[in-house]
Formats: sequence, C-alpha cells, structure tokens
Amino acid sequence: MKVAIMQPYFLPYIGYFQLINSVDKFIVYDDIEYTKKGWINRNRILANESAQYLTITIKKDSDYLNINERHLADSWTKDRIKLLNKVKASYRKAPYFDVVMPLIEEVLNGEDGDLFQFIFNSLEKLCQFIGIETTLIKSSTLNYNSDLKSQDKVLNICENIGADIYINPIGGKELYDKDEFSRKDITLKFLESDIREYKQFNEEFISSLSILDVMMFNSKEQISEYINAHFSLQ
Repeated sequence: MKVAIMQPYFLPYIGYFQLINSVDKFIVYDDIEYTKKGWINRNRILANESAQYLTITIKKDSDYLNINERHLADSWTKDRIKLLNKVKASYRKAPYFDVVMPLIEEVLNGEDGDLFQFIFNSLEKLCQFIGIETTLIKSSTLNYNSDLKSQDKVLNICENIGADIYINPIGGKELYDKDEFSRKDITLKFLESDIREYKQFNEEFISSLSILDVMMFNSKEQISEYINAHFSLQ
C-alpha cells in the first residue's frame, strides 16, 4: 500500500493533488502545530494579471495550538463573501468559470468553526471534482506516537497503517534516509511534479497557483492529464 503524508493546505497547487493521486491513502496532519505564513490557510490566484493571495481569516490565538485547535475568524461570514467576489471578478471570463464557480462557492460556504475540518472538507470536494479516488485520512484518527518528530513520526505512521511504500515530495529528499525505511520494510520514493503550462489570460504563464486556477482554464480531461504528469525517483 502506497502512502503519503502532508499538512492541510487551502486550495493547494496541482503538485499537492499529483501527490494525492500517486498513493492509496493520503494522511493529512491535523494534530501538528499550526504554522504562520505557510499555505495552510492561504493560496494564490491570478488577479489583475498577477499572483494574489486568497486567505482564510482565523481567530487570533496561541501560536502553539495544533491545526485542529484553530478556528475561523468571527468575521469569516463576511470575509468569504469578499473572497468569492474576488474569485468571480478574477475569473469570470475564464473558459470553465461556469463549471468551477459552483464548486468554489460550495467550498467557501462550508461549515464554520474548525479550520482543519473546513480545509479537509474542501480537499475531499476538490478530489471528487477532479476524479481522484484516494482515501484521505486525518492523522489524529491513527494509532501512532504524535510526540515523535520528522522521519521517526513518518515511519511510525507508515508502520501503524501498514504501508509498504512511502512517497514524499522531492523537496524533502534530504530529510529522509532510504536505509532507515528499508529496515522497516518500507520503500521510500520521491515524487517530482511536472507543472505543465496552460493558457491563462496573460501571455506570460504564472506557475504553481492554486488548483482553482488550473480548473478555471482546463477541462476535467486536461486536469486529469496534468495530475498524472509526474515521475517518482527511487
């Protein structure tokens, strides 16, 4: 069984979905510390011919809370209307706007409250739209030692879920030791994303924007082709 593990990201770029699609079970960390200025509650879209952020506003709280202990801001009801309007204004002339916008409205109008659950639900909806059948699992539902760090934590999760192949984005190649995985009868592989260019509004392509951008400019068939456009390194 092939497994990958990642933090939850809001409307992540296509490489995130390439990773999900490459495994049987995709573990999403919810019981790890929330990190600021990452991709957990924000991503970028094409707006006014440049990359601009969409951000989920969250309540101010301790910097040491886990992701599943963070909550959407009280102002989120109003804030998401602004986000929806920004998406509509940015993509209303995109070829697949009428197909994609109802999904984005459903995602942004998801349950208030828990930040992690909001993002987890959105990932499930996006995978369903794209046609990815991988099982998404919350890390807190697994029987593993959450006090472990880095490679030891990953190995512990893999052992507990019965994985024999672990796939990680190639950016983490220096973090993991193939021999350590082999000792646990687990094969370590790295996925290198191939980010294909596609026609946007601009003459110059802006890469690695939110999956929202990919969906606005490409058919489901094209997206499926992009999702499979990667290769794993041993």
